[in-house]
Amino acid sequence: MESHDETGCQAPEGPILCVNNCGFFGSAATMNMCSKCHKAIVLKQEQAKLAASSIGSIVNGSSSGNGKEPAIAAALDVQSGNAESKIMSAEPSIDPSKLTFGGMKKKEGPNRCTTCSRRVGLTGFNCRCGNLFCAAHRYSDKHDCPFDYRAAARDAIAKANPVVKAEKLDKI
Repeated sequence: MESHDETGCQAPEGPILCVNNCGFFGSAATMNMCSKCHKAIVLKQEQAKLAASSIGSIVNGSSSGNGKEPAIAAALDVQSGNAESKIMSAEPSIDPSKLTFGGMKKKEGPNRCTTCSRRVGLTGFNCRCGNLFCAAHRYSDKHDCPFDYRAAARDAIAKANPVVKAEKLDKI
């Protein structure tokens, strides 16, 4: 105990909960956050830096003389915490309601046969027409497939067997 008094170091009193109140324990190395929250914060900061640099390059590339001032203002806005709204407006193709915490898409529902709506799960068959079918409807004649198999086979044969012509020889 005397060594603690001499060095000024104190042992932590107990486990520290994450500052985001997620229920897990944090550590001083991760700013009193759990590893999952810390990774999310670091990812957001990297995205904010990337957005700021891309906004800066767009602004600098489009205007001639005053390009640095708006880029600096955008960087200050990103650092102050307005990064989430800028990131969401920069990526309109991703629907935020279908994303989970890790950025993966939510599961939409069970896979069903396009013809009979039977649940197929992992045993479904993807057809060349782009639809999913059960074992009974997997063949093209069972589900009235609009895919042209003859034309596809014709093209495959044409690519595999190019026309070869010999050079003409002079006859003596």
